[in-house]
Amino acid sequence: MQTASTNICDRLCNKSIREISLLLIIPWSTVSGIITKWKQLRTTAHQSGRPRKMTERGQRMLKRTVRRSRQLSAESIAKNLQNPCGLQISTTVCRDLHGMGFHGREPASKSYITKCNAMRRMK
Repeated sequence: MQTASTNICDRLCNKSIREISLLLIIPWSTVSGIITKWKQLRTTAHQSGRPRKMTERGQRMLKRTVRRSRQLSAESIAKNLQNPCGLQISTTVCRDLHGMGFHGREPASKSYITKCNAMRRMK
């Protein structure tokens, strides 16, 4: 039995689906499915595993959001990204942030007030 690449090569040589199926002795529906898959994905390989919830675009948006304000919680970030990316789960946001190298959030910066600075502020 021939491989899927033979189907693609024959199709590129302007052979019909019926001719390819007779040549390879496989059903025309199989040939049609292989050609359709090739047109959509540019590959005939099986997809292994579950697809990612967040696209590359969503990950870039997430990184940009966190860089702007490191004090936001994962829940608030998930709510902000809910409309553009379709995300609803904060654990997905946490996992992606850990994968990008963001571990935890930075606390709000507070100025160090010594007795001397406190006296100056009172004036």
